[in-house]
Amino acid sequence: MSHLTNTFAGQKQFMNILDKFQKINTFMFDVDGVMTDGGILVMRNEDMARIMNTKDGYALQLAVKKGYKIFIITGSSFSGVQRRMNNLGVKHVYFEVKDKKSYVIKLMQEYDIRKENILFMGDDLSDLPAFDVVSIAACPADAVSEVISGANYISNKEGGRGCVRDVIEKVLKCRGDWGVDETIASTI
Repeated sequence: MSHLTNTFAGQKQFMNILDKFQKINTFMFDVDGVMTDGGILVMRNEDMARIMNTKDGYALQLAVKKGYKIFIITGSSFSGVQRRMNNLGVKHVYFEVKDKKSYVIKLMQEYDIRKENILFMGDDLSDLPAFDVVSIAACPADAVSEVISGANYISNKEGGRGCVRDVIEKVLKCRGDWGVDETIASTI
């Protein structure tokens, strides 16, 4: 985990984030720009497609199997994302969320989740307010500058290129839950 030190201003901050990783049992992710690279392919029949990373898929499945809570909170409309998340075992997927901070607070109350147990990853301005109500405010390496400034963890991976796996793997490793699970197919 020595590569983590490049992401933080100093050793004290590095140790503080490791302590925070150990307390995480709930992940909340945006979709476009986090689980995808932010690109949308508009097809001839006007359907839209996104590309997701299978390595992220493995990590999501493992986290679900280990009992972590996973919430997908996106401003985008319903799409194939629901099916992909269902295939990975993620049951809590929320579309067309305009006020993510209020939505995170609602989920905290509904599922009895404490602030110190939540990692939220977002990449754009609409995600920034949610950073105020979680323990770890994370973003991909290619997030907008305001989000990078507001984050307390910046992945060295870009959106759609493994940033989801990066944060899940770090948390699960800190908690002793990371490893091979032969029942997981990373290509789902």
